[in-house]
Amino acid sequence: MKKLLTVAFLGLCIGLSACNKNESGSDMTSVSVKLTDGPGAYDAVFLSIKEVKILSSAGESSLPVDTKPFNILRFRMGKDTLIASRDLPAGRLQEVRLVLNDTGNSVVINGMSYPLTTPSGQTSGVKLKVNENLESGVAYTMLLDFDVAKSIVQTGNGKYILKPVIRVIPNAVSGSISGVISPAASSPKIYAITGTDTLGTISDATGKFWFPGVAAGTYKVDIIPVSPYVNKTISNVVVVTGSTKDLGTITIN
Repeated sequence: MKKLLTVAFLGLCIGLSACNKNESGSDMTSVSVKLTDGPGAYDAVFLSIKEVKILSSAGESSLPVDTKPFNILRFRMGKDTLIASRDLPAGRLQEVRLVLNDTGNSVVINGMSYPLTTPSGQTSGVKLKVNENLESGVAYTMLLDFDVAKSIVQTGNGKYILKPVIRVIPNAVSGSISGVISPAASSPKIYAITGTDTLGTISDATGKFWFPGVAAGTYKVDIIPVSPYVNKTISNVVVVTGSTKDLGTITIN
């Protein structure tokens, strides 16, 4: 979508933990970063995150993380995991960087593990431009949607490169679309389209699919299965802020 990197945060004052000041007397706010994932045709995808950096008008801050590799495919279809949190000075948020470790990133395909190389992620990090105010006395949660199906590229020599495709989901001003494809063996690509904006995903091994972070509006859902199955379109899918539009079981001929 044109506004994939538009950020909205869940604001909630949580007492003294978010309404405090640092030693210099500057106003502080609590910031949490969570990660979720879309389906991918892999057994597992392990990421090893080094740190999360946040750039704002108050300067650059580093959020410590657990560097132990974790399987991001465990956190999809509405599930997420907290990767970092910290009290930061209030100010204008400008950029978020996800920095990966040099080792520990891998993909498992048909039971075989292959290392993932991530040149940009290993240096300055995956950069996400944002434009939001971190207000004093308000706790913010930022959800990063990692598109694993688009993020892993196989090279000509059989190696795999990780080129992270991530969008920041505007939780507070969005809804979602879900459903189940039958039969699951049709393995379709699924697109939610409104105007010139398009979101894409695939179904998992059980046929389930989920579009998170969908702006309110009316969508056309195109389902493109593998041969010999026939394409299918569902029109007038209405998404409402704060709720999930469940399309139920969709049968593919």
